[in-house]
Amino acid sequence: MFQRFDVTTRPDAAAPRVARLREWMEREGLDAFLVPRADRFQGEYVAPSDERLAWISGFTGSAGFAAILRERAAIFTDGRYTLQVAAQTDPATFETVSWPATKLADWLTEAMPNGGRVGFDPWLHTVTEIEGLSKTDGLEAVECDNGVDAIWTDRPPAPAEPMVVYPRELAGRAHSEKRAEIAEKLDGADAFLTTQPDAVCWLLNIRGADIPRTPVAHAMALLHSDATVDLICHPGQAETVADHLGPDVRVVAPDRLADLLSDLGPTGIDPATCPQAIHTLLQDPVRMDDPIALPKARKSPAEIAATREAHLRDATAMVRFLRWIDEERPHDATEIDVVTALEGFRRATNMLRDISFETIAGAGPNGAIVHYRVTTETNRPLGQDTLLLIDSGGQYEDGTTDITRTIPIGAPPEGAVADFTRVLQGMIAISHTRFPKGVAGAHLDALARAPLWAEHKDYDHGTGHGVGVYLGVHEGPARISRLSNIPLEPGMILSNEPGYYRTGAYGIRIENLIVVEQAEPLPGGDAREMFAFSTLTWVPIDRRLIDTSILSPAERTWLDDYHATVLERVGPRLDGEDLRWLKAACAPL
Repeated sequence: MFQRFDVTTRPDAAAPRVARLREWMEREGLDAFLVPRADRFQGEYVAPSDERLAWISGFTGSAGFAAILRERAAIFTDGRYTLQVAAQTDPATFETVSWPATKLADWLTEAMPNGGRVGFDPWLHTVTEIEGLSKTDGLEAVECDNGVDAIWTDRPPAPAEPMVVYPRELAGRAHSEKRAEIAEKLDGADAFLTTQPDAVCWLLNIRGADIPRTPVAHAMALLHSDATVDLICHPGQAETVADHLGPDVRVVAPDRLADLLSDLGPTGIDPATCPQAIHTLLQDPVRMDDPIALPKARKSPAEIAATREAHLRDATAMVRFLRWIDEERPHDATEIDVVTALEGFRRATNMLRDISFETIAGAGPNGAIVHYRVTTETNRPLGQDTLLLIDSGGQYEDGTTDITRTIPIGAPPEGAVADFTRVLQGMIAISHTRFPKGVAGAHLDALARAPLWAEHKDYDHGTGHGVGVYLGVHEGPARISRLSNIPLEPGMILSNEPGYYRTGAYGIRIENLIVVEQAEPLPGGDAREMFAFSTLTWVPIDRRLIDTSILSPAERTWLDDYHATVLERVGPRLDGEDLRWLKAACAPL
């Protein structure tokens, strides 16, 4: 439950595995080999059989890659994983590189000044990635078999779980309507191939169980201009949904993919997500943005109504958990005890299909590791006079939840109250902002950071990511980030999660999910289209960590109104000691 690999994530296992990989590289005539954390579907989360980066290095983060040379090796990852990669890898085997600040091509050029042959598995790298590498003087990008697969003798089998139908009343539209809508957007192409499992599942109103914590099937879809689809998957997976799919969706086995693509006219791909191997098979594909991505991100009224109910159900589990932390937890409780208890409260709803990602439960200094995952080796007692950061979520058939709360265990450590209050101010700023049509996440990201910036502080992750409905807890293309230029549109569900992390001491993050909606006109305002955020998450924010003297009157009003709404919407679902605790937690400032 807490660690999918017992042996493969040990740092001391890396050196002999890298040595075996280098022997394979020498036989293949390669000077370097790339090991991404990716599968052929290019999703964020991968099956155990595709955890190649974890197997070769020990690093289990959800973003990063390794470059292994004859004499050097490096892990590239971003600021979210700085502490994690240091803890999980052997510095004698892997150096760590800050990415994307340092580009792979630049690092390889410095590491191999005389050039060299860089091997890569074309199924595990996108067209965009390989084009960037191929343009670098002195480097020859070489498509090859996968060297990790060649030496990973006990690699788990690839999953092929049966698909299930996603109810039309929750999706809001039949898959025939979705197929027809997207087919009209092919811009001259005869077909479009998506390799993204969540896009396939959304398009066809199906779900799967091939990825831990994410209810998708390992499948690709070739959508034709006549709105028919070739569903590329193991045939046995689709038998359970054959009647639902109907005659306009044909099932094609993966080993027939090359034949299928060879008979096509102009076929679209999104080079940012399509594997290089597909580009090679198609030879001259039509390049376009994935036409499924934005319609999937713009949730239907039915999806929004369903996910609101899922969030209220999840809130009851969270309230019961928070009361347990405050009043019932054992004095020697550990992070694993916290993870187990929280999942238990969610399962007690009798509606939980799975948690939506591995729960982050970081006590004290572990909370400063942004994407910390507790293991038996790192498990820490909660202790006293510290903070506990809990980032968790649930997968319910009617919605996907993601919530972070930071809780004091005893007296808050020095500086924590001021830092928490600044983070709260940033979260409130996003929550009640209004913005005109055309504004993207990059325009809003600074609102969440401004209170911290004023104190010469910041955090090294985006402020918010997109979220699916009984799909991925992380969903593109929109997000609240200085890197995102995708305009926000009504129906998009996003997280709102500023934070602050003091290495060796504590981590703070406050996260609600929000949905973009049309803003009500204001007297005296322009006749322009304006949007606002509507909150989906209704769980108390710990008032013991708030310095009320820092808050403005408007911020105090927002928080009191938020807590009043929590009590109004969640209170009727609780009783007894849980309701008593909630009333106290939601009292006005």
